[in-house]
Amino acid sequence: MEGLAISRVILVGARSRRNHSTFLPGNPLQLQKTFYRGQARMMMNHPRSLNLASSSVQPLDAWPTGLLDNTLPSKEVLELWKNADAVCFDVDSTVCVDEGIDELAEFCGAGKAVAEWTARAMGGSVPFEEALAARLSLFQPSLSQVQDFLKRPPRLSPGIEELIKKLKSKNTNVYLISGGFRQMINPVASILGIPQENIFANQLLFGSSGEFLGFDTNEPTSRSGGKATAVQHIQKVHGYKALVMIGDGATDLEARKPGGADIYVCYAGVQLREGVAAKADWLVFNFRDLINSLE
Repeated sequence: MEGLAISRVILVGARSRRNHSTFLPGNPLQLQKTFYRGQARMMMNHPRSLNLASSSVQPLDAWPTGLLDNTLPSKEVLELWKNADAVCFDVDSTVCVDEGIDELAEFCGAGKAVAEWTARAMGGSVPFEEALAARLSLFQPSLSQVQDFLKRPPRLSPGIEELIKKLKSKNTNVYLISGGFRQMINPVASILGIPQENIFANQLLFGSSGEFLGFDTNEPTSRSGGKATAVQHIQKVHGYKALVMIGDGATDLEARKPGGADIYVCYAGVQLREGVAAKADWLVFNFRDLINSLE
């Protein structure tokens, strides 16, 4: 869940992306064609997701010249990745192709209002907790609405199941670190075989009649810098030799700090956030790149 203080967002369309080489995406012309095919398909299959960021979408030929320089990892980064004993994943627009709160808002009939608020939030720096509270206040989901919403299966990003299976086969510990809600993340974790104790996320609160009360502000991920705090906690408790953070946004990048993640891998298979991607240790558009590097 990102996009509250960023420059440009480029919708990539993960399901239309083809593998080209182990690390590098295809040539720029092919990438551009792939982008427009993915954009058209997303308009037909999931128009609201496209509208959310339509004002800031840019064609791939508008990318800065050096933006893709980090699609080829350095030897040091590759070694850290291959030898990591813990990997933390963001959920929205990384493990899953959707943004959970926006999907829930759409289901509850408030998609347009939440999308408009999100678009305004993108224009400046907004504390995460303020943005979260404001959007939830627009539709205040009841427990029954959330339960009905959860009858729909989560939409996982292509390759994520195989990647996590590969990591687990190497005895790598896997965590989900999200600004989204446990109610929606628990089914994802169940599919991927990730234990509940390895989930750091927010919690929706309901009254005795199922009415919406708010969210648990005691969760570290409910406020700005929360993902970094969660990752630092994991590292402090377990003392991993190498810990990797994978996600699409600025709050994931923040986790790369002393006592936290050793490297940050930017996954841009759903959305490319230029300012974040440029600062990543490794930029990938397809989880296949990460899987192949573990062979």
